[in-house]
Amino acid sequence: MHFNKVLIFGVGLIGASFARGLKAAHAADDIVGFGRTPKSLKTAYDMGIIDEVGINPGADVREADLILVATPVGQMPEIFQRIAPYLGDHTIVTDAGSTKSDVVDAARAAFGNHIHQFVPGHPIAGAESSGAAASRPDLYQGRKVVLTPLLENSADDIDKVKRAWELCGADVRILDPETHDRVFAAVSHLPHLLAYALVDEFAKRQNADQLFDYAAAGFRDFTRIAASHPEMWRDISLANRTALLAELDRYSAALMQLRQALANSDGDALQTIFANARDKRQNWSH
Repeated sequence: MHFNKVLIFGVGLIGASFARGLKAAHAADDIVGFGRTPKSLKTAYDMGIIDEVGINPGADVREADLILVATPVGQMPEIFQRIAPYLGDHTIVTDAGSTKSDVVDAARAAFGNHIHQFVPGHPIAGAESSGAAASRPDLYQGRKVVLTPLLENSADDIDKVKRAWELCGADVRILDPETHDRVFAAVSHLPHLLAYALVDEFAKRQNADQLFDYAAAGFRDFTRIAASHPEMWRDISLANRTALLAELDRYSAALMQLRQALANSDGDALQTIFANARDKRQNWSH
């Protein structure tokens, strides 16, 4: 698998690491980066992550074999609209959005009869650091990437996107968009909300400096993801709000169960919950 020209919209951690992964595999001749800020594009160019800084997408889109849209999901509808008029017949578009149903709806609205050229995707390889400078060529090594193909996609186009991620070292899985959004509301989006909420609540207290001064490994491990990109997680939360609200309700019920056990000094109930959680966590880690 080899690509003559690859376009990346959003040359941050995810997009830049994809570019570096393809370069490390010698799988792309020319990688063109597009973004909102000249500074981030210059960083990516100076680091050799991209070969060109994109200015006007028209000609580049027509010539591209593969386009990755790796921006926050809230920016994707506008980008899809921008590139849709210029799509070449051979061009495949994919994305790196953490939600899929809303992205698919936006793609259908923008691409129309060319929707078969859009293969939705989601790399499970985020980090609290962002930007091209934080990218790594091995970011996807052994990490999962979920594709949520559409009925309109050809098997060949799905395989091309799959192979591109595999060249970066990824383990590619397949889900439908709705199942994807329910699963990641639970295992990704909810933990981010909880981490943000805890740090924000501490930060608003009068003794916030004292709390952060004494916070140690447990707090650091639990809240690491609260250092993630706020705009990206705002967009993800709103895009997947139905599934996320359901997960928040489940978690709220679990917290109330803990609160009731504490209020009743019910050590047996607390130990049962803690032991079950420890066992499941250890099994998952192994």
